[in-house]
Amino acid sequence: MILIATYFFLSSALKSTDQEAILSELSELTFTYNLHGMQVFQSEVAENIKYQKKNPFFIRISDWSNRTLHVFYPKLWDEFDLGLLEKYSLKDAKFWISLPAIEDDFDLMIASDRLKDGRWLQMGRSSEIRQKTLERFGEVFSIIMIPLILTGFAGGAYLANRTFRPIRHIIQTVQSIETGDMDARVPRAHTGDELDELARLFNEMLDRIHTLIDGMKGSLDNVAHDLRTPMTRLRNISETALRANVDGKLCREALADCIEESDRVLNMLATLMDISEAETGVLKLDQDLVHIPHMLDRIVDMYQYVAEEKGVEIKTNFSEEIHAAIDQNRMSQAVANLLDNAIKYTAKGGRIALEIYESSGACIIKVNDTGIGISPKDLPKIWDRLYRGDRSRSSKGLGLGLSLVKAVVEAHHGKVEVVSSPGNGSTFIISLPAPHRSDA
Repeated sequence: MILIATYFFLSSALKSTDQEAILSELSELTFTYNLHGMQVFQSEVAENIKYQKKNPFFIRISDWSNRTLHVFYPKLWDEFDLGLLEKYSLKDAKFWISLPAIEDDFDLMIASDRLKDGRWLQMGRSSEIRQKTLERFGEVFSIIMIPLILTGFAGGAYLANRTFRPIRHIIQTVQSIETGDMDARVPRAHTGDELDELARLFNEMLDRIHTLIDGMKGSLDNVAHDLRTPMTRLRNISETALRANVDGKLCREALADCIEESDRVLNMLATLMDISEAETGVLKLDQDLVHIPHMLDRIVDMYQYVAEEKGVEIKTNFSEEIHAAIDQNRMSQAVANLLDNAIKYTAKGGRIALEIYESSGACIIKVNDTGIGISPKDLPKIWDRLYRGDRSRSSKGLGLGLSLVKAVVEAHHGKVEVVSSPGNGSTFIISLPAPHRSDA
């Protein structure tokens, strides 16, 4: 396209140049003839032919009927049939005539002008030089452009291959995942461009999906494990009641056990639903301005008997009067889970400290124990649903407590953290935003 456009532009420019030169010479010779007559005109034509040897002009004078009177042109111009000019009807001044060569591809471009004595003066120039110039241009252009075009195609192919390589890698990764290779990832060039960023985000998405799938698998395994016990007990109790003799007391005990195990299953399912609602932002909170120390006192009173039976001491430090806008039932459930875990994993003679204070515009609830602590490998996973570490697997529980704590606290736009190490106990810290404090 570039070659064609440039060729036509150059051809048009050369043709316009020839036409301007013909009209300029025609105007000068017409003026000379009209002012000085034929003798001076012939001298002028001789000078013109002398100085225009490389690209000479064709000059012709005809009478009013277009019969040739005088012709001036190079002797070697035998390729044009000049007799054809007498067949043209000259009516308009400067009328362009194109006289083709007999055997070659070029032509003779002629303009006409009327002289004052009624004769016609015609002047023209062959397009041979123009055609040769265009041919040379085409040759040079081909010599230059063919390597450039080949280089351009090669460069374009290389750039296209390099540009679409990340897309191909993504396609190959998706195809690998379709065949079951969930660990496949898109290789990155780390160029920092948009496609590299796409590959990074795609890998992060795959990592997130892989984590969710692993979590779902783990959750299903844990749910299956934790539901098996109550469901097995339900079945055993029912079978025992059916096989035994009819006894009202035995039936009532069996039914009571069935209700207890059913409640455990329902509690697990309800807790799972609460966690899901909190994590997706649809958990409904009945928030009100709550006196936090009073709420914590009620929770401690509820667990005081259990702690005393196990020989664990609970200490409280509620020196500050702090109010916060919370859902009291949900937050009580979250703190109760932390206190229940602290009692469960603290040995006889241990201590639990429950503290509340204000720090940097936040309401801090801290639960500290001297229990068995949490191993470093379990710390990142304790907030996962149904996750239970090796030490807690033998203990009674659903593995949902800490997941619920995290979900409820975050539903209140707060955060919960833990500091723990094996043998040194654990400290759980709940931070709630914008407390309302009143000094006693």
